[in-house]
Amino acid sequence: MFYIIDIRPIQRILSFTRKAIEDYGMISQNDRIAIGVSGGKDSVALLCAMTTLSRFYPKKFEVVPITIGMGYTDENFDNITEICDVLGLNLNCFPTEIHKIVFEVRKEKNPCSLCANLRRGALNNAAINLSCNKVALAHHFDDTVETFYMNLFNEGRIDCFSPVTYLDRKNITVIRPFIYLPEKKIKRFIRASGITPSQKYCPADQNTDRQRVKHILAELEKKDRGVKARLFKAIEKSGVGGFKVHPKRKSNTRKEEL
Repeated sequence: MFYIIDIRPIQRILSFTRKAIEDYGMISQNDRIAIGVSGGKDSVALLCAMTTLSRFYPKKFEVVPITIGMGYTDENFDNITEICDVLGLNLNCFPTEIHKIVFEVRKEKNPCSLCANLRRGALNNAAINLSCNKVALAHHFDDTVETFYMNLFNEGRIDCFSPVTYLDRKNITVIRPFIYLPEKKIKRFIRASGITPSQKYCPADQNTDRQRVKHILAELEKKDRGVKARLFKAIEKSGVGGFKVHPKRKSNTRKEEL
């Protein structure tokens, strides 16, 4: 199957991506950035966006796609490989037994947290093995608001993941270039590009706490348009999770002339 990745639909998400990168200084010259690609719409969109950006961004950087195998018996990475071929990239696959650990050994009733931690650990280790100094994750605008909501109402704490996180034990930096990008724009990009995301293997899919919160926020948005945008703005204004954007300094032309 051929995947059509056109420059026009990618332009609609590049502006959000570039703004986040520049607001938080996510990219430095000669970075080697690992992209965790599960095959879902979010990670595939991030791979396409970052690869396209690398071709013209002032600071040169390299994209390294990584897929962490979960150990499902019918796992298939053909569509991710084909997308990487179109983008001119080589996919790096790292098999694990995360599915077995979470669902068979530990038999977790609420598997998402453990699964996410194991996947992040495997991705970071794979990135280090491939000499990457940064890892890019595909958490988008809606993920940000949902995580803030879950932490507040489920755990009673005001917190969220960070746009940029340096992991001192691994000596690697995690960046989230999609924090400004609404999920609906990712869906439009995937449709417009003719990309078919990977099938979902997880037995807990669509039956998670995040899915419940997504539904709650969608209902709130229907009744009070803009509520998610205001929540995101509150996160930024209060600097939760390092979301504080510092205003860019303006040069004093007169002073420079003197």
